[in-house]
Amino acid sequence: MKPIYFIADLHLSDSRPGLTDLFVRFMDGRAQGAQAVYILGDLFDFWIGDDEQSELIDTVKQAVGRLKKQGVACYFIHGNRDFLIGPRFAAETGMVLLPEYHVMQAGAERILLCHGDTLCTDDVRYQAFRRKVQMKWLQKCFLLLPLSWRLSVAHRIRAVSKQEQQQKMAQIMDVNQKFTEAIVRRYHVPLLIHGHTHRQHIHHENGWQRIVLGDWQENRPSILQYDGHRFAFVGLEEADGQLQD
Repeated sequence: MKPIYFIADLHLSDSRPGLTDLFVRFMDGRAQGAQAVYILGDLFDFWIGDDEQSELIDTVKQAVGRLKKQGVACYFIHGNRDFLIGPRFAAETGMVLLPEYHVMQAGAERILLCHGDTLCTDDVRYQAFRRKVQMKWLQKCFLLLPLSWRLSVAHRIRAVSKQEQQQKMAQIMDVNQKFTEAIVRRYHVPLLIHGHTHRQHIHHENGWQRIVLGDWQENRPSILQYDGHRFAFVGLEEADGQLQD
């Protein structure tokens, strides 16, 4: 079978053009031979509405569009940074928007996908903030604001979030093991794939498996491949793949 790829937490922004170049290389390279690409959130560092326009956004739209034209399906689960990506962006790229928890079938594998922020239940302050910003009426009101206002709000929230992260203990920002296992049991799957924590690893739990996607750095993109037999983290090109159990 053609491979399936999973990526997350690229945090693309105008201030880090190297990451955008890596994304385009992946989409125009290794991903061209795929069955599907799943982006599990935080493709962008922040998203203030589908009406925003920039060179970065155009570049991403074109890369996803080229992949779609090659017959490769591209799926997206919202992250905590880009949860406002909507149907207009999806329609312009051919990307399919998925719910926050999605069960996919890959061969004999039943896999649960999510961004991962909902699993970090020990971070009480963040979960309270998340509940607020996920309110549909509040999102609609925010999207009615002028673009310049939305951009200003996004920068302020981002600055506060960065400051709070520096003060939080590492374990608070990781998944809650008991809650995560309960989610896996609820969906009756043997495998969970998520991002958000930036802690790339393949965990072998008690009777199930959890694969964490890493964030993207300019010298280390995190790309998970499923080839029908095994999951492995690979490089941008076929020749520089590095397999990990």
